[in-house]
Amino acid sequence: MPLAREGYPFIVLTGFITLIFALTGPVPLAFTGLVCTIFVVYFFRDPERVTPHESKAVICPADGKVILISETEDNRFFEGKCLKISIFMNVFNVHVNRIPLAGTIRNISFKPGKFYAADKDKAALHNEYCAVSLITAAGTPCTVVQVAGLIARRIVCRAEKNDAVVAGERYGLIRFGSRVDLYLPPGTKAAVALRERVRAGETILARL
Repeated sequence: MPLAREGYPFIVLTGFITLIFALTGPVPLAFTGLVCTIFVVYFFRDPERVTPHESKAVICPADGKVILISETEDNRFFEGKCLKISIFMNVFNVHVNRIPLAGTIRNISFKPGKFYAADKDKAALHNEYCAVSLITAAGTPCTVVQVAGLIARRIVCRAEKNDAVVAGERYGLIRFGSRVDLYLPPGTKAAVALRERVRAGETILARL
């Protein structure tokens, strides 16, 4: 199973601790360590996905459950009215995040903040986040925001300003459960429903 490279230090650490417990004899501790190691490997899995090739399709940036589809205004991430779609990732979801639209990254902003439960409304306002804004070749703007959660305390963003990106491309992850918010132009039509389960790089989330 392919793994996200950010997971290797955690896998090595839990595996080493498990080995120490196994060699020193306390079987319950060794078993606990083995379970933890298996979970960490499972958490950092990075499966291949088949991304749909559809010109106006907005590709899902995260695995999880759709918790919000709403017309809103949030000038931190998008000028004027926009369609916001939020996806909650629990600890059992794949946590590698993917680019929703092909284009060029025009800005990346990171803001430290709180660590409220990511499925609560106040998380979007107060939690730590990393926002990646991009623009397509046709001039369509889009912002995808990684939001830290109650357990997730580390946002990883590999993208850089002025990068040319393609839909479905891996660009980062959030460790141990959180949410991703997507801001799209008004008039965009959601292609998913509330509480629907979605997959990064594979599910068509909306259509421009």
